Amino acid sequence: HDDHQHSVCKDHNHNHDHTHTHTHTHTHDHDHQHSHDGCGCDGGDHTAVPLATDKNVVRFSIEGMDCASCAAKIDTAVRRISGVQDVSVSVTNGTMAVSHESADTAEIADRVTKLGYKTAIITGNTSSTGSSNRLNKAGSERWWQTKKGHQMLSTGGALVIAYGIGHLFPAYELYAFTVAMLIGLIPIAKRAFMAAINGTPFSIEMLMTIAAFGALFIGATEEAAAVVFLFLVGELLEGVAAGKARSSIQSLTDLVPKTALIERPSGSNEEISADELQVGDIIIVRPGDRMPADGIILSGESSVDEAPVTGESTPIYKTIGQPVFAGTINGEAVLRVEVSAAAQDNTIARVVQLVEQAQEAKAPTERFINRFSTYYTPFVVLVAALVAIIPPLFMGGAWDEWIYKGLAILLIGCPCALVISTPAAIAASLSSGARRGLLMKGGAVLEIAGKVTAVALDKTGTLTEGKPKVTDIITASLEEPQILRLAAALDAGSSHPLALAIIDAAKKRNIAWPQVTNGHAIGGKGVAGEAEGSSIFLGSPKAAASLAELDEAIQLQITALNDDGKTVSVLVVDGKIAGAIAMRDEPRNDAKIGLKRLSDAGIRTIMLTGDNSRTAQAVGRDLGMEVRAELLPEDKQKIVRELKDQGLVVAKVGDGINDAPALATADIGIAMGGGTDVALETADAAILHGRVSDIAAMIDLSKRTMMNIYQNIFMSLGLKAVFFVTTIAGITGLWPAILADTGATVLVTLNALRLLRQPAE
Repeated sequence: HDDHQHSVCKDHNHNHDHTHTHTHTHTHDHDHQHSHDGCGCDGGDHTAVPLATDKNVVRFSIEGMDCASCAAKIDTAVRRISGVQDVSVSVTNGTMAVSHESADTAEIADRVTKLGYKTAIITGNTSSTGSSNRLNKAGSERWWQTKKGHQMLSTGGALVIAYGIGHLFPAYELYAFTVAMLIGLIPIAKRAFMAAINGTPFSIEMLMTIAAFGALFIGATEEAAAVVFLFLVGELLEGVAAGKARSSIQSLTDLVPKTALIERPSGSNEEISADELQVGDIIIVRPGDRMPADGIILSGESSVDEAPVTGESTPIYKTIGQPVFAGTINGEAVLRVEVSAAAQDNTIARVVQLVEQAQEAKAPTERFINRFSTYYTPFVVLVAALVAIIPPLFMGGAWDEWIYKGLAILLIGCPCALVISTPAAIAASLSSGARRGLLMKGGAVLEIAGKVTAVALDKTGTLTEGKPKVTDIITASLEEPQILRLAAALDAGSSHPLALAIIDAAKKRNIAWPQVTNGHAIGGKGVAGEAEGSSIFLGSPKAAASLAELDEAIQLQITALNDDGKTVSVLVVDGKIAGAIAMRDEPRNDAKIGLKRLSDAGIRTIMLTGDNSRTAQAVGRDLGMEVRAELLPEDKQKIVRELKDQGLVVAKVGDGINDAPALATADIGIAMGGGTDVALETADAAILHGRVSDIAAMIDLSKRTMMNIYQNIFMSLGLKAVFFVTTIAGITGLWPAILADTGATVLVTLNALRLLRQPAE
């Protein structure tokens, strides 16, 4: 910890006897690249990711896939095709990726089509643009225009006609209801048969087909037709609810405009599709327009509203050389921007891609439910068969009555609502989080975030802004404005963080500074020069004391400032102490509030920093938190491991580059950033707008999601239990049975969609 090294880049070494010179050595530990192999997320279920890098991958859009049961049927069927290596089905996006050696893509599409889904091969870009196009197409259809809508309406119409025939011509009632039932049931039975021969014998369609034909066999034709109609209504409602969930991703893709104004070499401007933009293109962004791509400003200065992307409420002033992100809104001036990322790689596309992939990374609860349902459905079929057979055979029951009850139990036992209870909540939660700048890579991360009991945070750039600010000015022979004026004159043109802090303070006070002649750095001491006929020097208190006498009062003030973790530079003018300027990397505006929210939730907070102990302890006192300072990367990792050994579930918060060992060791690594590659890709989770309070918001979102999942599971199993008892008791029959299934599925989905609402802060 060299006394003359200074960097505010990331938890580096500060010293309060710091020599303010422009020849400092900056020490960085940025070579610790963050690798997330097995870093506390469950691992192994991120199926969408490896497929994307496989060269033998074909992608399909699938319409009509509205629940996890649909995805399971498709997955099972496609895996049975010769040459297929792996399959990743996304219910949320309505897509499937198939990794294969030599499989026939036409055979794959045909297999899925026969299961009852409309299938098409996706060509070209498959990230945000492709998703947006598919979602726009799906969203443009009204429910009555869909295939499921047609089936439901035709069956409903036939059912109404059957009731009319039954009333006018009672002798033909049986045939009329049989026809009405078959109109709805034949497509269902075809899907059931195809699912059965492709590895899914216990599908909801199979249970529905058995129940309907069974009801026909015992003469309950009217009820059988009505049950088929209600089943189709339930399927349609599932599709509508699933569409609402998908629209949350749609809202992200809609942030990027569809067109861009490109500057041609001839000097003319031309409007083209934003998807056609390439790296290096120059675009013109007019006031009020959204940025069509990520880029670097070539000319122009303007405030940019980044709220749509990062949630940052205050527009950020941007000038030449600074980055802008796709989807953000240009303020008051025309900007010329050089495109830095193609459409499929811009900030919004990466966010959407991460959300899409995350929704397919199953949480432990979801995996358990899926395993449970594979045994649960055959068990229900067995119970239904026993209910239908045992009472008539051994207890003298009526065959019609007990077969009817067995058929009702078949419908009650359908696992659709149970299977969708977890993924529906996770999909809604991940989408809701993304809209607020909270990204979590999958259900496993989302689930564990709510269990966090300790949060370890970096200091610089995480708890603090990452750049020092002027906090105090000590006056001696000159007043504050004059001290700032001359100090800024010496620091003008320097890129040193402390120099920038002084210049920024002068600008904020509208202080103009004179030109310095003979300006030069004095190695290890400070900077000196001449201005307005005076000789001026700015440097460490020790160096200043060698040029002029520091009286005891000023020395005491400097010591007190040092104890508060502040770096002090002393100004000497013509051999006299003119004053001193104190600077510190101050905590973020919301840091204290964010940490209080964590402590109020019973979560332990601890600062882990490589900075010197005096600075760290001063910031820690201001924020009211535990501090460990002067740590090497391996020290931070050791402390995280110790916290875990104490039984705590640990989240490590940093910038996603440094502290790789600690991030990897923690149960969950959270990156603080503004949409950079690192912030989005290296950690388990990312907080885009860098607010400390969003750590608590992420944990709260996880807790609300898990509560929602438990509610869904309780609703789906609770309704089944109630209707099972009432069916055995002879109180309810086939109609309530089908409502117990489809009704529970719709209730579960609608309950999950509540997570899309943002809670009041």
